[in-house]
Amino acid sequence: MKLTLVGSRYFGATVLQALLDRGVDVARVVAPAADDRLALAAAKAGIGVHILANPRNVPGEAIADGTDLIVAAHTHARVSTDALARARLGGVGYHPSLLPRHRGIAAVEWTILSGDPIAGGSVYHLADGWDAGAIAAQDWCFVVKGETARDLWERALAPIGLKLLVHVVQHAQAHGTVPAFAQDERFATRAPMIRRTVSLTEENETMMTSVVVTVVGPDRPGIVSLLAAKAQGFGANWAGSRMASLAGQFAGMVHFEVPPAHADALIAALQELETTGLKIAIEKCAGAAAPEGRRLVKLELVGHDRPGIVRDLSTALAQRGVSIEELHTEIVSGAMSAEHLFKVKAELLVPKAVSNDDVRRALEALANEMMVDVELGGAD
Repeated sequence: MKLTLVGSRYFGATVLQALLDRGVDVARVVAPAADDRLALAAAKAGIGVHILANPRNVPGEAIADGTDLIVAAHTHARVSTDALARARLGGVGYHPSLLPRHRGIAAVEWTILSGDPIAGGSVYHLADGWDAGAIAAQDWCFVVKGETARDLWERALAPIGLKLLVHVVQHAQAHGTVPAFAQDERFATRAPMIRRTVSLTEENETMMTSVVVTVVGPDRPGIVSLLAAKAQGFGANWAGSRMASLAGQFAGMVHFEVPPAHADALIAALQELETTGLKIAIEKCAGAAAPEGRRLVKLELVGHDRPGIVRDLSTALAQRGVSIEELHTEIVSGAMSAEHLFKVKAELLVPKAVSNDDVRRALEALANEMMVDVELGGAD
């Protein structure tokens, strides 16, 4: 049986090697770029490579003559109807979800965002519709609490995909057909690309009071629960903490943010913990209000990583007289690619004469370069 493999990157290259190891005739590889990992692996193996002129579409001429089955392994290009018609058995692809759940480009990310306890993968028939073709094979796995989309993909979903694709190809070799079971539309959900955003949100004018608690005492189970229980009912937010067990002693610091009217009551409740053998020290300070003529605005930005983002962001804001009060940045990896996302959280001091629209316009050029959207929350 002769295959045309459409794909990219590590997963595509891994599937290619697995098929070659099992003696499968891969007549051609279709890849988005000549330097893609799959394209390089195919060239090394002496297999012809078709580079897509349009990375979003696989035309009929990309498919090798005499192809029995098209296999898609990590491709974001649509395999056209003309291309499918050139393969005797059509085409199959791997989707990292239990279809029809999480149809779309960000299935692994939506699995994590949805809090799914179980994930899985599906080999399905390529057809019109959004990952809606009949199922050829499926398998599942548990989602480990706290793991990221990238963790889940690398630990379980990529290996499941490799196993399922090899299984379906071997079934087609042995029987001349590909299994097909219709998806149940009752359970269909979508997993579109997660929006890259810039958001500006007005901070509440009512400032919170900070209560910093230092706790020392013999280490034993339940100390953290005692602190949390005492804080409950006062509208307090557990803003931060540092805790350790040293030489049999528990030592911790907790920062609570609480409405000013409840601060003294919270302090009194926390001081009662001294009756349990703990030493308690408490400091209270009122939240600092924005300087005269300025307001506090929260900025959150997520977009494709590139050099110079913080420099360009700070420059764009400074040109509008906006200063950065607090800044936190993080780089995270996507699940199925080498794409990196850059995340920013910042507290801004914005002149009251500068509207949110003014700030948004200052960020528009940056937003376009990072492929993000600009969204504003709150009213001027």
